[in-house]
Amino acid sequence: MQKIIYLDDPLKRDFYTEMCRLENWSTRTLQKKIQSMLFERTALSKKPDKLIRQELDALKADDKLTPDLVFRDPYVLDFLGLADTYSEKDLERAILREMESFILELGVGFCFVERQKRMQIDNEDYYLDLLFYHRKLRRAQQRARATAARTGTPLAFYRDGKVELHYVNETAASAANAPAAKSD
Repeated sequence: MQKIIYLDDPLKRDFYTEMCRLENWSTRTLQKKIQSMLFERTALSKKPDKLIRQELDALKADDKLTPDLVFRDPYVLDFLGLADTYSEKDLERAILREMESFILELGVGFCFVERQKRMQIDNEDYYLDLLFYHRKLRRAQQRARATAARTGTPLAFYRDGKVELHYVNETAASAANAPAAKSD
């Protein structure tokens, strides 16, 4: 907790306090999260201060996680030990080799579901490189660009040597018009 006390920004301090409480971080884990600038990498940090405060207050009151608290951009993947340039296949192999560290970087609550998951959308086959599920959010995180446009699911995928997150705003209109996805 001493590491949190010295943070100048009260929003950052409250973010780390709540996440530490919710995910039961050790002092070492807290220090690592602060050093890796976790708060700045969350979607939450890109919101106006008033909305950040509301979301942190809701987290404190209800222990309710939101996608803005969970998903990060960028993810720190230094632990994979990849060279400066690498293929998507190399990235996938390295992730599988280091699954535990990767899931810890994603955050508490993620589960690995499947590799090369086949999904059929509008009678077209799509293969999700890696499929994760977040238990508290009850949402899947997939690595397939086409699925994002069709289903409105938050996705992470590899491009230009980085893993990027893409969010699709879910509205009642787009949800009503979204095609049903079937999985095997």
